Amino acid sequence: MKKYLITASIIGLLAACGGGNQQTKDNSAVAAPAVTEANGNPSYDPNRGEGKFKNVEIPATLDGAMAAKGEKVYGVKCSSCHKLTDERLVGPGWKEVTKRNTADWIMNFMTNTDEMLNKDPKAQAQLEICLVRMPNQNLSDEDARSLYEFMRKNDGVK
Repeated sequence: MKKYLITASIIGLLAACGGGNQQTKDNSAVAAPAVTEANGNPSYDPNRGEGKFKNVEIPATLDGAMAAKGEKVYGVKCSSCHKLTDERLVGPGWKEVTKRNTADWIMNFMTNTDEMLNKDPKAQAQLEICLVRMPNQNLSDEDARSLYEFMRKNDGVK
């Protein structure tokens, strides 16, 4: 009788252990579908960020008038939180920001700040460092482009 109980227990343990592999296979077969737009492109491009700016054309040389306008916007809306060096004030310093990020990403961040902070990994990483959400400055498209040109000037573009 003991032999039958021991044999039945071993068979029961083997049967119980055998079902685990089936469940693992089932879980691994379920994968989240990739989110794509109607044109087949990924819905989010981390190099561009979230916003209306896409494929902004930037000339090789600096537009001095636009950079001067951007400097005025910087003085009114940005200088209280951002330095032109690599030193952090409230927000990160702007030195070489145009070398670290694309024009699309920077201009989308300037004009669509809340969505970028909610969705973009680079913006979220900066938020973790700075600990303060950048407020939406309600910049116009022209102001954003002028500020980008001023950033290029700050980064040594002539």
